[in-house]
Amino acid sequence: MKTAFITGASSGIGRATAVALGKAGFQLVVTGRRRERLEALAQELAGVPVHILTFDVRDRAATEAAIASLPAEFAEVDVLINNAGNAHGLAPIQDGDPADWDAMLDGNVKGLLYVSKALLPTMTRRQSGHIINIGSVAGHETYPNGNVYCASKAAVAAITKGMRLDLLPHHIRVAEVNPGAVETEFSQVRFKGDTDRAATVYKGFEPLQAEDVADVIQFMVTRPPHVNIAEVLLFPAAQGAATTIQKG
Repeated sequence: MKTAFITGASSGIGRATAVALGKAGFQLVVTGRRRERLEALAQELAGVPVHILTFDVRDRAATEAAIASLPAEFAEVDVLINNAGNAHGLAPIQDGDPADWDAMLDGNVKGLLYVSKALLPTMTRRQSGHIINIGSVAGHETYPNGNVYCASKAAVAAITKGMRLDLLPHHIRVAEVNPGAVETEFSQVRFKGDTDRAATVYKGFEPLQAEDVADVIQFMVTRPPHVNIAEVLLFPAAQGAATTIQKG
């Protein structure tokens, strides 16, 4: 049975991906900061072998220690889904909060690197593996007040391309999924718990759901070994660009 390692699995796209890959026959390592949510997920996936790791990807030492603690039956990871990330604030650069900048760069960029670095030795040794990084349309189009978040996702795009080139001799597939508007906890985090403001983001059109993104990820990781769907840009039908959405 193949093993999939999913960061940020306690909610949203990560959680939906865990459900999809569990149904597809993978055993799972699910990670996040909210253990109670991960335990609830494991209970929902009754019959699927699941191992829970609780850590913050922004903490390099904690990330390395958690991955080093994997039991032998979960240590040989076949698929890595680098999903953990965040958006904090939506302000012009001159009004931005440096703490928000740190949170986004540490989680979206450095966290992805820390997890990948810790898992790559077994993939390179086996000369096999598949990595999917969750980016965003924001990595392709910078929009007003998105400055540092867009920069962090542009970095994910660049890192993904670099990883694909560097790992090519090791037969490790590397890909990126770039969603547009997805209705998850994303906007609640960005607006710091302002649920009313977050709800307005998705009013007037039908956004993607986390399960839509998970379906794409499941398809990508179940392709034959000679196939790598290297990049996907995924929009709801009402969206034409990062900030162009037809409402009503």
